[in-house]
This record gives sequence, structure tokens and C-alpha cells, in this order.
Amino acid sequence: MPAIPVDLARNLVLAHFPQARAAWLGGSVALGTPTATSDLDITVLLAGPPAPYRESLNHEGWPVELFVQTEESVAHFRAAERVARRPATARLIGQSCILLDVDGSGEHLQEDCARELSEGPESLSEKELRAMRYEVTDLLDDLAGSHDANERLAIGVALWQATARLLLTANRRWLGGGKWLQRELVAFDQVGSTDFGRSLADGMRAIALGDVDPMTAVVIEVLDQVGGRLFEGFRASGPA
Repeated sequence: MPAIPVDLARNLVLAHFPQARAAWLGGSVALGTPTATSDLDITVLLAGPPAPYRESLNHEGWPVELFVQTEESVAHFRAAERVARRPATARLIGQSCILLDVDGSGEHLQEDCARELSEGPESLSEKELRAMRYEVTDLLDDLAGSHDANERLAIGVALWQATARLLLTANRRWLGGGKWLQRELVAFDQVGSTDFGRSLADGMRAIALGDVDPMTAVVIEVLDQVGGRLFEGFRASGPA
């Protein structure tokens, strides 16, 4: 990892949070996959006030995302994100470079978050799986029935996301947003020697050129792995 971003991040923490118990540099920079627009994702652990917050700023030419936390707020966000299967906090800490560790909490939380990431999310319930199969089936039918090019693109984006979520969660893999969803697909492919990340992206490119067949084929392949299409017989109960 380049030394300069790490040193900049550490100096920022020392200057602005002298009372910090620990701090981590996460995100693309820590993973060694930065782009020209990557920022420094810095999580800071405090013993108490101020209340947890997130702040965006610029520091010596770098955009910075600050996540100021306490142990209680870390636990709160990790629990909520486990339910959503999008472990943003666990990623920022578990896949990080430790910038500061005054009392051992930096290493302890890093190891705990890394363990959570490696264990994966809970299995989908049958109710969740049926709802996701229905969503993908419905979008697939919308794609097949649409004769408007712009509409097909919009449906294709939603179908790509829904299919990726179904594939990953059905296999007890974590989700992500934006580029992170694609990165999770790529990681899944690397483990299982599959090619869904490329196939779904190629399906989107084909939709843009007026051909829905490649996307249809890969979506059906995913559906067949989890029980097939689902429309007739699907029922979702409302609130009591």
C-alpha cells in the first residue's frame, strides 16, 4: 500500500482526534484497488462524545470520508447491516490498515469484523427467497414485454441488481452498493469458477444494443439454481 495516503490519514486523525482510542483506513485505498476518484475512508473510535457522525472533507488534496464512532455505535451499525446483508462498517474496519491503536481496541475490532466478513451473512429464509425469486421473475417478464429502448435499459438495470442480490444472498455472500455489488459478484466468481459478473454486465451491454436474449439467459440460469421462476402461487402477507 502506498505510504503517503496512510501517513496523511494518520496525521489527520492525530491532529483532529487526539483523544481517539483507535482509527482505521479502509475502502479501496486499503484494499489496493484505488481509482483516480477514490477517497480516504477513515473510521475513528472515540470513548465518548461527540455523538457518532459521518463527515466529508478534503485533506491535502485527498477527499476524505470520516466515520466517527464509539463501541456502541459500531455494534449498532454492524447489527443493522448484518440484517441488510451489506456490512459497510465491518468492511471499513475488517479490511483496513490500522492507523492508531491506543488500547488494543483497533486490533480487536479489526479481527472481529474480519471474522464476521469471512463467516458470511445468515441464510435466506424461505419467505425471503420466494420474494426475491418473484421480483426477478417479474422484472424478467417486464423486459420481455417492453418495446421501448429506454424502458428496457431501466428494467435491465433493476434486473441486473435484483439478479445479483439473489445470486449472492442465496449463496450466503454479502451484498454491496454500486461498484461493490459488482466486486462481490467478481469475488463470488473467483471462488466458484463461475462467470456471472461478466455475463450480467454483457447482458446489460446487449440490452443497450437492442438484444435482451443474453440477459434473459443468464437470469434464467440464476433462477434455475434457486428453484426457478416464481409467479403463480406467490403470496405476500401485509401487516397484521
